[in-house]
Amino acid sequence: MVKLCVGADDVGDLEAWQKRLMKRHPAPVHHTRMVPKQMGQLLDGGSIYWVIKGVIQVRQAFTDIREIEDRGGRRACELVFDPELIAVDPTPKRPFQGWRYLKPGEAPADLQADKAAQDIPPDLHAKLKEAMVW
Repeated sequence: MVKLCVGADDVGDLEAWQKRLMKRHPAPVHHTRMVPKQMGQLLDGGSIYWVIKGVIQVRQAFTDIREIEDRGGRRACELVFDPELIAVDPTPKRPFQGWRYLKPGEAPADLQADKAAQDIPPDLHAKLKEAMVW
């Protein structure tokens, strides 16, 4: 799943936001109105890929997806994540609303194996990749 990280300027903002959440919750959570139809697939090794400033930069594994009621009594969803933020190959992504499913072959690769790529700012890495020089 891919989702815009609205209001974050960088991965540090996402990390700080989730640390604040974990003062009230045992794990990072995100509330959304829609319950994913592909819940089983997401919970079977799936991740949320966060788009920050137009670039997919990190992912987090799902640990749970719960149907809840919002404050107005309407059906809603609570996405629960592993706290670990995993850097991925920075991939440009145009703006969209809500969240979208990623096909397994379209998901950016993790950067853990490529230390050199981790040292490049994600926006620069994405531009190099887009220009086909990386």
